[in-house]
Amino acid sequence: MPPTTGSAPGTPDADPAPRPLPARIPIRGQYVTLEPLHRRHTAELWQAAQGADASWTYLATGPFASAGAMEHAISDMAAMHDPMFWTVRPVSTGVATGWLALMDMQPKHASIELGTIWFGPGMQRTKAASEAIFMMLKLAADDLGYRRLVWKCNAQNAASKRAAERLGFTYEGRHRMHLVVKGKQRDTDWYSIVGDEWPRCRDALLTWLDPANFDPGGSALHGLADLRSRLT
Repeated sequence: MPPTTGSAPGTPDADPAPRPLPARIPIRGQYVTLEPLHRRHTAELWQAAQGADASWTYLATGPFASAGAMEHAISDMAAMHDPMFWTVRPVSTGVATGWLALMDMQPKHASIELGTIWFGPGMQRTKAASEAIFMMLKLAADDLGYRRLVWKCNAQNAASKRAAERLGFTYEGRHRMHLVVKGKQRDTDWYSIVGDEWPRCRDALLTWLDPANFDPGGSALHGLADLRSRLT
């Protein structure tokens, strides 16, 4: 069959149906619950942010001078539909300790970004943090059917780049002088998981999050890169 008129030769066909937008509802996992961000979360998030000014270095907001200033920012974020924010409540503490968002939603092109991630120090590098990210990616790819999952970060943010690579994102390149954030010029590094790459990343994350993957001290027995290589 000849290619559709106007299509580029050699490019694969794609399901043209627009993807749904996410619903603003709670999502429950084994280590964490995600709740639509609301100003009522301010008191807990303000406590989580104490002594953590460095955690805001690469974000467009924060640190905040007062709980009132944080509440104002949270109220603005909670009213947005793109980005759409969830707060993160680890089961182990029951306390809201961070947030993350789905953003740059392109239903027609089945592309969506996970970003604006802020975790308080008590939640960083925990099973709850990994599961929160996994739940957002699963919502986007499995539940809503997005083909392209995007991760972007300041090119100087080594921790975010390590996180993207750990999760299985592929580095795509750098947009130079892409943004001005807090008065500073920013180069942005782009990462993605696309198409049939997601199932392997998903299954590795599921295996990593399984309680059987942790020793009595809470350390993971197998890393995500190792688990992905086994699935290959």
